[in-house]
Amino acid sequence: MKAIVDCNSFYCSCERVFQQHLEGKPVIVLSNNDGCIISRTDEAKSLGVGMASPYFKAKDIIETNKINVFSSNYNLYGDFSRRVMDTLKHLVGNNNVEVYSVDEAFLDFTNFKSNFFDFALSIRKTVEQWTGIAVSIGVAPTKTLAKLANNIAKKNKHTSNCVTVLDSNEVIIEALKQTNVRELWGVGNQFASKLTSLGIVSAWDVYNMSEEWVRRHLGGVIGIRLLKELHGEESIFMDKELINKKMITTTRMFGSPITELKDIKEALATYTARAAEKLRRQHSAASVINVFVVPKTENASGSFSRVPSVGAHTILSNPTVLTHELIKAAMVLGERIYQPGKSYKKAGVILSGLVPDSSIQSNLFESPGKNIGRFLMEMMDNINFSMRNDVVKFASTGIKRNWKMRQAFHSPRYTTRWEELYEVR
Repeated sequence: MKAIVDCNSFYCSCERVFQQHLEGKPVIVLSNNDGCIISRTDEAKSLGVGMASPYFKAKDIIETNKINVFSSNYNLYGDFSRRVMDTLKHLVGNNNVEVYSVDEAFLDFTNFKSNFFDFALSIRKTVEQWTGIAVSIGVAPTKTLAKLANNIAKKNKHTSNCVTVLDSNEVIIEALKQTNVRELWGVGNQFASKLTSLGIVSAWDVYNMSEEWVRRHLGGVIGIRLLKELHGEESIFMDKELINKKMITTTRMFGSPITELKDIKEALATYTARAAEKLRRQHSAASVINVFVVPKTENASGSFSRVPSVGAHTILSNPTVLTHELIKAAMVLGERIYQPGKSYKKAGVILSGLVPDSSIQSNLFESPGKNIGRFLMEMMDNINFSMRNDVVKFASTGIKRNWKMRQAFHSPRYTTRWEELYEVR
């Protein structure tokens, strides 16, 4: 048996932990630059607030119903995610947890022979007691059926107690019949529309299709895996946690469009410094750096249209972990892609060609002081980690940073900043 633990309205739940007066009230969280709604509570959903809809379009509903609004607080959400995942690993063991996303994790129940509903319920209660985050749990013979069970648990939280277990053919068949094909894990909008046009509207309809039909209409091997999973045959296995990333990306929207090369270079230097910190955290060095910017354009109607990013990359002479070397390369690339007179809304940095930093070959012809750079970076990371807010930074990253993301409704970073700790009176 497999289980999936999914945090309920995760970003909103994180905000509620330290603001108990929001319990039972409508809450939404906005994306970068306060653009779109990326998390909403059941109360906000019932008032007609759409997921992923632009904030300005939902403003009337929000103001009329006094819905509580928050800007993204990823420091807070990331810390709560770690706490939830650590709790799950403590309860079922590290080897039985696959962290699937910031708010979801698969659990392997193969070695647990107890009553699955009671076991899942105890996990749900423990996570909520230890972290303050409410979760829903679906349990079934395969990952796909577990996701389906989780969807059912979330639809009526009071009846299900936020736990659904599919442990018999009869229960599984009933669940398949009440699940729309659009809700199936791995079936995107394009495939869902195609299936609906062919008269396949429920998961039960897919279940009854032949392998040949599924192979022809549902993407070959991917469709066959889905069919087998629906029949209770495990085809999507538990993955080990990816400790080291193969590519590190840092990208942000600007608070308002920028036109000056100076601002572009400040942003790229800042993002490069952040990416370099992540690089050192996993003890890797980068061989390739890529930078990109996204221009802002308007079409004839005056609305903003999608435009491709403009980027450039360079292969470094030697893999490096040193922030100043990476910034130097990023500045050259930034000057290459910048076009005077254009307005830009976003920029980013990608570090790739990652190798273990222990494999970097020393250069006999460089001065001994060159190797001190790695120790200097370590000192900077330690200071910034303990003090936060870029206490020590490179001048090229700017002082005022007027291009920073717009976050008008940002809550305190209660768990990761000394000066923003929650106060109890």
